[in-house]
Amino acid sequence: MKSERKAGFGTVAIHAGQAPDPTTGAIMTPVYMTSTYVQEAPSKTKGYDYSRSHNPTRTALEQNLAALEGGRFGLGFASGMAAIHCVLNLFRSGDHVIAGNDLYGGTFRILRTLYEKFGLETTFVDLTDLAQLRAAFRPNTRLVMLETPTNPLLRCCDLQAIAKICRQQQVLTLADNTFATPYLQNPLALGCDIVVHSTTKYLGGHSDVVGGVLVSNDPDLHKQLTHFQNSCGGTPGPMDCFLVLRGTKTLHVRMDRHCDNAIKVAKWLEAHPRVERVIYPGLPSHPNFALAKKQMKKGGGMVSVELKATVAQAKKVCSSFGVFSLAESLGGVESLVDHPASMTHASIPAEVRRATGLQDGLIRLSVGIEDADDLIADLDQALRRLK
Repeated sequence: MKSERKAGFGTVAIHAGQAPDPTTGAIMTPVYMTSTYVQEAPSKTKGYDYSRSHNPTRTALEQNLAALEGGRFGLGFASGMAAIHCVLNLFRSGDHVIAGNDLYGGTFRILRTLYEKFGLETTFVDLTDLAQLRAAFRPNTRLVMLETPTNPLLRCCDLQAIAKICRQQQVLTLADNTFATPYLQNPLALGCDIVVHSTTKYLGGHSDVVGGVLVSNDPDLHKQLTHFQNSCGGTPGPMDCFLVLRGTKTLHVRMDRHCDNAIKVAKWLEAHPRVERVIYPGLPSHPNFALAKKQMKKGGGMVSVELKATVAQAKKVCSSFGVFSLAESLGGVESLVDHPASMTHASIPAEVRRATGLQDGLIRLSVGIEDADDLIADLDQALRRLK
């Protein structure tokens, strides 16, 4: 990466933040299993003093993920929720947050059950409707939190338009880019202030690590976030960082296969007589198809499906697969099926879920990188059980 020519995504994924080890020449980033570092004299260090604050393996990961998102600064965390918790520490009692009304259940939970009792108020609106966003602003609004595509309804928000509105209001934007990944979409380039990922998902990619990251460009904002990262201590261990780095090396290859499989699965499901609706940003039937095509490279690896079935039947289908596995989480090489109402989004009250469009019979597919024909055959045999 010595050339001044701008490197492509795949090259950045493999090399950014990961120079060969200067001591041994090891091409893989070493896993620095240490809690502390010897100092030459009091406060005279070689850049590291304690591994909650900094660790060389984590530094490599933070630089790698910042480069993938086109940002200046990356901060690693022990989970995606730890990363979101860090951002919320920027605010104080009496401040106001605007959030998407179909966020991941864990994000809804931390806002409602933790920060609300500390006086941080949240208004949940449909962020695909810019009129609702504009109407929700208050003099004390400090943050707009969004996902795009959202989890699990796969709605797409206009990142550029939302960022512009927030700049006019002098309000920060936090964009959860977990579903799209930096390979498909770059919120910072579209004007957002902070990008968050659950690195557990596509960035790790192998269902063997839990983690999170924040990426930003503003040095003052980064300084504040770094303070809370260190103070609250929700940082990843060096082995976790190594595993995510291992994952990012193949992110571009995996995402192409995830997307190719997902569009095949989505088209097949859309023609199935027992399917009420297929929600996939890469389908022309998706209400935000034009926007998704504009700000995403491809449609992603997630497909949500409303079946012509009772809730009990939908749950039975979820337990009837042979290749898809019934499990929470997403973004691994293996295909997963989830029933959000009883699993990932169970912390959201039923009436709130239904009001936002998340029906009890909806199932969410994380389409893996197996052979597409095998995935479709597995869906076919599972849906036959509805007859």
